Amino acid sequence: MTALRNYFVAIGLIINALSGFAQNPALYFPPLTGNTWQTTAPASLGFCQERIDSLYQFLEDKNSKSFMLLKDGKIVLEKYFGTYVQDSVWYWASAGKSLSAFLVGQAQEEGLLDIHDKTSQYLGNGWTSAPPAKEDLITIWHQLSMSNGLDDGVPDDNCTDPACLIYKADAGTRWAYHNAPYHLIHDVLEEASGLTLNQFTKTRVFDRTGMKGFWFDHIMYGKARDMARYGLLTLARGVWNGDTLLHDQQYVYDMTHPSQTLNKSYGYLWWLNGQPSFMLPGLQLVIPGKLIPNAPNDMFSALGKNDQKIHVVPSKGWVVVRQGNDAGYTGPGGGSVPIAFDNELWDYLNQLECAPVATQEVLDNEPVVRVFPNPTSGVWQIESEVVPEQVELFNVLGVRLRVFQQTSLVNASDLPAGRYWLRIRVGEGVVVRMVEKG
Repeated sequence: MTALRNYFVAIGLIINALSGFAQNPALYFPPLTGNTWQTTAPASLGFCQERIDSLYQFLEDKNSKSFMLLKDGKIVLEKYFGTYVQDSVWYWASAGKSLSAFLVGQAQEEGLLDIHDKTSQYLGNGWTSAPPAKEDLITIWHQLSMSNGLDDGVPDDNCTDPACLIYKADAGTRWAYHNAPYHLIHDVLEEASGLTLNQFTKTRVFDRTGMKGFWFDHIMYGKARDMARYGLLTLARGVWNGDTLLHDQQYVYDMTHPSQTLNKSYGYLWWLNGQPSFMLPGLQLVIPGKLIPNAPNDMFSALGKNDQKIHVVPSKGWVVVRQGNDAGYTGPGGGSVPIAFDNELWDYLNQLECAPVATQEVLDNEPVVRVFPNPTSGVWQIESEVVPEQVELFNVLGVRLRVFQQTSLVNASDLPAGRYWLRIRVGEGVVVRMVEKG
């Protein structure tokens, strides 16, 4: 088995090198101990101070506790709000799921488990209340990809008792965001390794990256800089300053790319941007367009309740971290994965650069499209090089409400107040924008 795995790892390395997946050699890594962390002056990236101030005001208004932006590993922006300081500790919420995915990859590489093993191999038969033949279909891979088939509509989706883990569909045929089967990944890791979750995390990741923190009741706690270090580790594809924590680059690739076809915006416990559609917690609906319209297509994200965030953008060399209380948004994603805040945050991030710099790059091939005013009480105007060929209007649940041909104006005067999606076709390109009716 080890020889076969090494073969696929080698193939993965070749594929990833050919696809531009290799680590950026210019990445900086802060020392494992102490508070030293090199910085990059915001002005060197063309950022205007008044726009940084506007971003900070927005973050403060939205109940943020911390914010960090790294460029190629160096700190560009770091801000703390209220009584929260650099050494303050906060919970990652479901953003910690992404760290669990990395730990599983390490356990597999060590030969402690295989993600295609049946979960019952580690938790024993009867770990669910599903019929034995149906329980037998569930593997660690299904837990990582949220496609285990267990019912997420139970009264307590954190309950891991067998009575709470109810068969809904065959594993692999239904995607649903469900905490309890995810929590049991930690039990699998402990059973496979013979270590506690905190011991495994410390020896495999924390000691080798300078991260600190702890798991409590399946939730990771740590400082903003700990989250930033983990974001940098994933930006570097599992390598920390020459120390390779996860050699299996195929696993790293799979972790941050679509894991299944049901929800194309979900990898192994990571959320993915730039995909043609997405699903969200609590909804059995496929919504057209990318998860966070204002963000770069190649971004992948660790998203947690009350707007805990780690955004990783390889094309920009950026890691973005936000900790805090609920930013106050409703709509897509609900309380578990509230993406509306992310979209507005990226509107501010996109405006930080007020002057062109030599290293400016085009992030993707999307047509340049701006929708204003947003929010509106009457009409959204679409600004683009040519008149859009088609504009589709969807509600937040992904239901298409209207279709417009050859227009730059979308009348919202008769719509209820709330958030909507516009899918805009301009020439050969298609963009999706979240809009709001005030």
